[in-house]
Amino acid sequence: MFIDSHAHLFYPNFNGEVDQVIERAKTAGVDYILVPATDLASSAQAIDLAEQFDMVYAAVGVHPHDTKEWEDSLIPKLEKLAQHPKVVAIGEIGLDYYYDFSPKEKQIHAFKKQIDLALKLNKPIIVHNRQSNDDIMEIIREYKGSGLRAHFHCFAGNAEDAKELIAMRHFISFTGNITFKKADDVRKIASQLSVEDMLLETDSPFLTPVPYRGKRNEPSYITFIAEKLAELQHLRTEDVARTTSYNAYRLYGIGEKPPLSFTYQIGNSLYINVTNRCNADCVFCDRKGEAVINGYNLKMDKSQEPPAEKYIEEIGDPRKYKEIVFCGYGEPTIRWEVVKEVAKYVKQHGGKTRLNTDGHGNFINKRDITPELKDLIDTVSISLNSTDPEQYAKLMRVDPKLHQEMLDFAKKAKKYSKVVMTIVGMNEVDSGKAKKFVTEELGVDFRERVYF
Repeated sequence: MFIDSHAHLFYPNFNGEVDQVIERAKTAGVDYILVPATDLASSAQAIDLAEQFDMVYAAVGVHPHDTKEWEDSLIPKLEKLAQHPKVVAIGEIGLDYYYDFSPKEKQIHAFKKQIDLALKLNKPIIVHNRQSNDDIMEIIREYKGSGLRAHFHCFAGNAEDAKELIAMRHFISFTGNITFKKADDVRKIASQLSVEDMLLETDSPFLTPVPYRGKRNEPSYITFIAEKLAELQHLRTEDVARTTSYNAYRLYGIGEKPPLSFTYQIGNSLYINVTNRCNADCVFCDRKGEAVINGYNLKMDKSQEPPAEKYIEEIGDPRKYKEIVFCGYGEPTIRWEVVKEVAKYVKQHGGKTRLNTDGHGNFINKRDITPELKDLIDTVSISLNSTDPEQYAKLMRVDPKLHQEMLDFAKKAKKYSKVVMTIVGMNEVDSGKAKKFVTEELGVDFRERVYF
């Protein structure tokens, strides 16, 4: 259920107790643990642990605290260690200006050399950052477009830094400090991001979460961090666990890709994976890529699309959920008859329904389908994406004429259902203008979706 992406199990305060620590982790639902090293000796120790325990993987590298005596001759030694099949990253590497254990120049040189090694080996890096954020960000920007993949553990920047790193396809994580009483700033950052861009970590034996703060940390305490993230993200703990575990698979290759889901629960809502087919090809959509959201695999071709009966079977009692949402990575109105059949079942059994659409349903079905929304679809969420037809066309890779088609659909749909117009939160899209247009000119609700 959980993957602890950062636990230093080679530290002396685990001596003689690693077996018990591993068993407690398993009992707590931890499936895998990644042990990052801090120098050559601990790199070998991390590999030894990975050989002893099936659930343990290793990373090799030299921590900034240990770069005082750095020599470039260490690179071939690290490269040799990194050939081990259970070594999945170079780390823990980075910069630390809080202590004066190593000169800044040495730290920066060692950091860059190890980044270059990671690129050579096509492995991600695990980044340590303490009071060195400006230099960390500058260095990472230098590697933009290089193929570098990074995990910023115990994230130490601000929300804008996090968003910039995420835009470069890197991941971040928070430790037990997210549960500390005086960690409002950390929690605020975590609440502004998507769990789609995060990993879980304990940083054992350090930064033990509440209620065990002050004691030695260990992987079994990952549950407290996951619960706090779930609270901040308005999700279930299992949503956080599933999503971050898939992220660990994406970055480190630990675990496996989940099987195809026809229905999938996020928070208190159940989503219906109607189709991957779409008449648009949005630049921000992963429909043609992995098509995974919150750890659910939605990738399916036309031959795999199930009949309405399959969805109805998996829904069961719709009253268990806040709403049943027709969504997925395609345009649901392509299978409009199936949507209607499932929606009819939901409404007859006391449930609520929502349709997430690009608003091209009339164009796709070659007729006005909006009257058919009545008594079947409670809320229609329509992708506005931009008030400008040309920008809309570029973002969705469609004919600009479909912008007016979408607006006409919204105007007609609000006669039969509640309508919400949405945009994806991208810098190039004027969200203020969009909100004003939606609420004042169209007279419907507005929502900005997180871009990840």
